Amino acid sequence: MKLQREILLGELDQVVRDVVLNRFVASGAVPRKFRNGLLRRSGHDIHSTALINAGVFLGAWHGLTVLERAFINYGCFFDLGSDVTIGKDTRIGYESMFVTCGHEIGDEFDRAGGSINSPIVIGAGCWIGARVTVLPGVTIGDGCVIASGSVVTKDCEANGFYAGVPAEHKRCLPTELGPQPR
Repeated sequence: MKLQREILLGELDQVVRDVVLNRFVASGAVPRKFRNGLLRRSGHDIHSTALINAGVFLGAWHGLTVLERAFINYGCFFDLGSDVTIGKDTRIGYESMFVTCGHEIGDEFDRAGGSINSPIVIGAGCWIGARVTVLPGVTIGDGCVIASGSVVTKDCEANGFYAGVPAEHKRCLPTELGPQPR
C-alpha cells in the first residue's frame, strides 16, 4: 500500500510539473522576464538578466542554473536528472537537448540497465548551435562554439570549435580581438 501511494505521488508530481512548468511557465503567453521569476520560485537558479524563450522543457522542479545574460532559445530540452549549469553570456540555439540521464548496459533481456545521472556544465561565452545534443557528464569550456546538429559526448576544451556526430575539435578560436575593420 505504501509503495502504491509513493508511485501515485510520483505520477502526480510529474503531472503537476508538466502542467505548471512545461505548459504554463513555458507558454508563449508568459513574458520572458516573468518566466525567470516563476522558474526561480519553482526551485531553479535563473539570473534576472537571463533570457529563456517559450517552449523550453524542464524535467524536474530544480537543477537548472542559468547565469547572467545567458540566452536559451525556443524548444530546448533539459531532462534534469542531474544539474545543468549555463554560464554567463552563453547563447543556446533552437531545440538543443541537455541529457543528464543515461543507463548502464544491462543483460540481454533488459539492455537499459541501472540509471546513471551526471551533471552538465556549459562555460561562459559559449555558442551552442541549433539542435545540439549534450550528453551526461559533459563540461563545455568557456568560449566554445558547438556547431548546429552536433552531439557532444565528451568534454570540450575552452575556446574550441567543435562539430559533428560525435562532436570533434575542429580548431582553436582566437582569444583576443585583433584589429577591427572600420
